[in-house]
Amino acid sequence: MRSPLPDYLSEVLQACSDEDGGELAAYIPELADADPDRLALALSTPSGTRYAVGDADVRFTIQSISKPFAYALALVDHGLDAVLERVGVEPSGDAFNEISLDPATGRPLNPMINAGAITVHSMLDADRVQAGFAAFAGRDLEVDEEVHASELESADRNHAIAYMLRNHGIIEAKPTEVVDGYTRQCSLLVDVGDLAVMAATLANAGVHPETGERVVPRWVARQVLSVMTTCGMYDAAGDWFTLVGIPAKSGVSGGVIGALPGKGGFAAFSPRLDEHGNSTRGVRIFERLSRDMGMHLMEVPPAARPLTHGHAAEDGDGDGDLDSTYELQGAVDFVGMERLLVELEREEEGAREIVLDLTRVHEVRDVGRRMLLEAARRLALDGHGVTFVDPEDMLEVGDAGSIDVGDGPAATVVRER
Repeated sequence: MRSPLPDYLSEVLQACSDEDGGELAAYIPELADADPDRLALALSTPSGTRYAVGDADVRFTIQSISKPFAYALALVDHGLDAVLERVGVEPSGDAFNEISLDPATGRPLNPMINAGAITVHSMLDADRVQAGFAAFAGRDLEVDEEVHASELESADRNHAIAYMLRNHGIIEAKPTEVVDGYTRQCSLLVDVGDLAVMAATLANAGVHPETGERVVPRWVARQVLSVMTTCGMYDAAGDWFTLVGIPAKSGVSGGVIGALPGKGGFAAFSPRLDEHGNSTRGVRIFERLSRDMGMHLMEVPPAARPLTHGHAAEDGDGDGDLDSTYELQGAVDFVGMERLLVELEREEEGAREIVLDLTRVHEVRDVGRRMLLEAARRLALDGHGVTFVDPEDMLEVGDAGSIDVGDGPAATVVRER
């Protein structure tokens, strides 16, 4: 069978191709010569499948879509507190190239506007940018030297921003050097497939969906996605989030990415820009995707069903005693564990064995693990034996046949029931 997904993505492109509003980024000579009719769309799933349609082989410069990935690298290298000392996380409500600082803190308002992005770049070196972006994309990215030179010739505003940052003690390096490095970062060449998989890495909690490599820690991916949600589309961020509801970032070459946690990464490319600097057809494409696929971040999912059923069964040793077996499924998180705790409250004190079966569990979040072990501790205090069935070692106990749950006897861990 041929997957219908490429056909659907092509249908979306066709439906949005009649949007001919907007203008090219004429203030950068090389971008002013772009073909305004280019149009492409890509999707990268958490399982590592990539779909791309339209002008998917056309490469273009990443521009401001580089900002969340550079921010991620700075967070890894310096930690959240050190980055927050230099760059805030509040939406600016201003254009992306506004020459301003937060009047209350003296910092750039966020890392998605130029003042914040230049500051973030000053915390990295060229090798770190190249290697870090290659890890996100799954391949080495080269610089378009012509775009770099063209953009640097017209970078007066960014130079003004850099001198302002130097004057306020926010950056230490020479402003001209920082702007040159930042411009090279923005001049890296990508296609929509690259951008989709880079976005999917953020959506996949920092793990590259195709290579399986952990590119950034989970907390970094969460921080970056949070800032993309509120600041990624500049002074159109409010409209974007209410209509589309996907953490996103745009660039003046016409690219737009969206990273939906746990669902995957999306990228569109069309060079005409609206008054905010966002691709006109790219915005329309994402509105269609969000509507068709129910991918708004605030779309309320059905209530979690982590417990298939708790049931009693003979324990297998021939003495006629019964086990209570609870089969968990999906993700063991706070909501799911709360439902399990309600079930376990009904267990009366006694010697009945409690079996917690994790065979169908695909993830155990930290809060879920803590709640699960606390439940085991309290069951042990009530006189129950506790056995975890954990064939995939979701509890990360390795070859140990038991796990300490505090007071009372340890819980038994087996690989199969």
